[in-house]
This record gives sequence, C-alpha cells and structure tokens, in this order.
Amino acid sequence: MFQEHAQRILDLLHKSPTRGVITAAEAAEALSVLEQEVAATRQHPEDDVEHDAHAHEKEEGESTEHALMQRVGFAARAFPLLEMLKTAKQEGESIIWGI
Repeated sequence: MFQEHAQRILDLLHKSPTRGVITAAEAAEALSVLEQEVAATRQHPEDDVEHDAHAHEKEEGESTEHALMQRVGFAARAFPLLEMLKTAKQEGESIIWGI
C-alpha cells in the first residue's frame, strides 16, 4: 500500500505510516475505530470517492473520470489491516511496521 493511501487509515489510529506498532492492548480499540470508519464510508460513499480521487495518482493522459472508475474504497484498503487486527487481538500479538 502506498503511503498516501495508508495515511488516512493510520491517521485514524494516530500512527505514523513510516514506522510504528499497534500493541495487542491497542488492537481492540484500533479495530473498533476502523470498523466505524468503514461503516461510515459505506453510508456516505460519495465522501469516500472524493477522498480517493484526491489520493489517486493519475497516470499520464488519464482522465479524472477514468481515475474515479479505478478507485479503491476505504473498506477495501482497510481490509488487510482489519484482518491483522482481529488476529492480533485474538492471539495477543502486536503489529509492527517500518523497522
């Protein structure tokens, strides 16, 4: 995942995209925060589209309309971390990146 895409997710968790840890003790709260944001983006998909359109890097010659068609929503971007958080919570493990 590119930093500009991870930034939104990690901002919600008050974490740095370059280096960080979500401890086993933080996993339940982080899971709750992300699940709430996923629910909110599903209720207001127009906001999700607008955010992704600004984060998406258009290729040379690509139209804005094409970029919007290629978008990946927040729920899809957050899914791998949600799964890791569920496992971290269940197994009492931390999630570490950037070391």
